[in-house]
Amino acid sequence: MLPRFRRSRRCGRRREGVVKLIYPPPIQRELAAHTTLTLAYADEHPQACAVFYALAPDGSLAFLSSRSTAHGRALATAPPEGLPAAFTAHDDHQAWTALHGLQGRGRCRPAPKAARDAYIRRFPFVTTLAAALAAADCWELRPDWIRLVNNAQGFGQKLEWKGR
Repeated sequence: MLPRFRRSRRCGRRREGVVKLIYPPPIQRELAAHTTLTLAYADEHPQACAVFYALAPDGSLAFLSSRSTAHGRALATAPPEGLPAAFTAHDDHQAWTALHGLQGRGRCRPAPKAARDAYIRRFPFVTTLAAALAAADCWELRPDWIRLVNNAQGFGQKLEWKGR
């Protein structure tokens, strides 16, 4: 159940030089409940794509992409601080009165091995696609803001999290 009020939380835990992102339990549950997100970014033009994702141990969202795709090329040429991106994750075919899902912003960067391992654990079938897996880069989306919307709790009910 979401609280019936809007709350903002800043949190993170530093471990081995990396800030572990710690989300409020409703956001954590919603991130775990979905497998795909829509990633929006801009290079020469604004674009969006759907990617499968896994929640990495540090709280980032890990996904694979080939450099042969438009988003793969944009990510590969991003500055060291990462490519700014926005995302959504939600179920399809929802009634507007029951609409729930996530909206967020963050930066995409090359992912550490732990993120790739989390992706393979969540989607073990990718190991049977050896050539595709070898050609794909693993990226992390490190959110700095997430909004959980749940109209089942009342129209426009939101819970927001802000990272550091």
